[in-house]
Amino acid sequence: MPLFFAMKLDKKERKFLPQDLKINTWEDLKNYFEDLNQRNLETKSDFDKFLEDVSELEAVLEEDVAWRYIKMTIDTKDQALAESYSKFMSEIQPQISPYDDKFNRKINDSAFKNEYPTSDYKIFFRGIQNSIELFREANIPLHSELANESQEYGAITGAQSIELDGEKLTMQQASVKLKDPDRALRKKVFELIVDRRLQDSDKLEELYERLQSKRTQVAKNADFENYRDYKFKDLGRFDYELKDCFDFHESVRTEIVPIVKSLQEKKYAKMNLDSIRPYDTDVDPEGRAPLKPFEGGEELLKKSVEIFEKIDPYFGDCLRTMNMLGHLDLDSKDGKSPGGYNYPLYEIGVPFIFMNSVGAQRDLVTMMHEGGHAVHSFLSRDLKLTGFKSLPSEVAELASMSMELLSMDYWDVFYDDQEELKRAKIEQLETLLSILPWVATVDKFQHWLYTNPNNQAEDRSQKWLEINEEFGTGLVNWSGYETYRKNTWHRQLHIFEVPFYYIEYGIAQLGAIAVWKNYKEDPEKAIRQYKEALKLGYTKSIPEIYETAGIRFDFSKAYISELADFVKAELKKLD
Repeated sequence: MPLFFAMKLDKKERKFLPQDLKINTWEDLKNYFEDLNQRNLETKSDFDKFLEDVSELEAVLEEDVAWRYIKMTIDTKDQALAESYSKFMSEIQPQISPYDDKFNRKINDSAFKNEYPTSDYKIFFRGIQNSIELFREANIPLHSELANESQEYGAITGAQSIELDGEKLTMQQASVKLKDPDRALRKKVFELIVDRRLQDSDKLEELYERLQSKRTQVAKNADFENYRDYKFKDLGRFDYELKDCFDFHESVRTEIVPIVKSLQEKKYAKMNLDSIRPYDTDVDPEGRAPLKPFEGGEELLKKSVEIFEKIDPYFGDCLRTMNMLGHLDLDSKDGKSPGGYNYPLYEIGVPFIFMNSVGAQRDLVTMMHEGGHAVHSFLSRDLKLTGFKSLPSEVAELASMSMELLSMDYWDVFYDDQEELKRAKIEQLETLLSILPWVATVDKFQHWLYTNPNNQAEDRSQKWLEINEEFGTGLVNWSGYETYRKNTWHRQLHIFEVPFYYIEYGIAQLGAIAVWKNYKEDPEKAIRQYKEALKLGYTKSIPEIYETAGIRFDFSKAYISELADFVKAELKKLD
């Protein structure tokens, strides 16, 4: 192991809070918040110390709640873990929020902030000003309730499983069967999945309606016409406007959907079926068995470290360090929340990767994706303030989606067979293009949801189908599964847990293609630019960070077309 990581990576020594602080109730924290609140910032030194101590407090609190969330999602059946997270969000966070606003105002009102002319502090202070403008005391209990209720989604979906020939399968494990060449088996598994998901459709509709009602009230309390406009500001989208979202939708519809349709037509023609059904879309068109690049999380990690090492030795060190600290939970298991994430831990600076791996090709890609987020955490861990590390998702997802593509040249680590390697790459590039219409679908649906807040279940179903038609290819026959189809938005975690966090994937996917294009032309330069961009955290604007990475922050029709042509050319090389 290189010398850098031979050193023990401990949390930095605290200068304000006790090293052994245990957070069980608000009383454990109250004195520290009062200390900060009572301070007089009479000198620049006072101001500096205040910023540093608030930053330390934020890092400690965010790491504490992070571990509560991580443990809860690993085992949704353990009620004590859910209660631990809920207790923080319902009893501690509401006490913190008023102090956050007081601290923000104290910083914003200080003349000393004008003595920080650099972009890192300008962006930091801009975020503080934004938070002040959004803060309403009436929203404190609503935010707490929303944080708790949104987690019901993970509990509901994490409990979903099917039984196939006497074997219990998680939804992630069952989905692998949809790649099986046996069409009768695929149909059987698909219908088991459909039946199980539909059992929870009413629960999820009711949950969504509660969330929608409270989110709309949050927006009204903050003097916004609707939650969409509120959330746009809350997400800190300083570098683009609503019109840019609509332009993205239209660009994807006109430039990407025809390409995706052409690729699907070519694939489905090889299958010689009278009609393409929903359980036919993931199978190999030539009847080959599903790709299975690894067995179990241990092999996935070992080979991922090897790939990261080949891209850049530092990247491999990041994953090894996470493993050394036990910051990985990769395998799918009963009761585990669905999906995958990289959770930054701001105090120690070593993040946590959560996955539901079942040995599939998509799990390889997910590991590359979350590993890209992890590398980002490492590269930005030494930034001075916690606020500098709080990334806009357009930047966070650039790191992860770029890593998916940068890793492709080294997937032979997982595949000895050249034909399987080629299949994996083709699948990745076709998925890369097809994800853009899905992103546009989910984003446009959410714009409609929150600008029409009185919508009912049937309204949602009809609008979802309408938008699906707009960004779909029309090549799949859903006859007999109409009820399920109109509820397929229930599968999108983001709609329930992190509303409006989705177009970022589309924006970042474009950036990732550009990073990969640069890598194909000059690997050493591209990796250097990628690392320099990630080191910035959020100390520059999004366009400046993209520029540092050697790419453009642009999702115009012309740029999307240019990048799509590059991907098509790469696909042609694999034919």
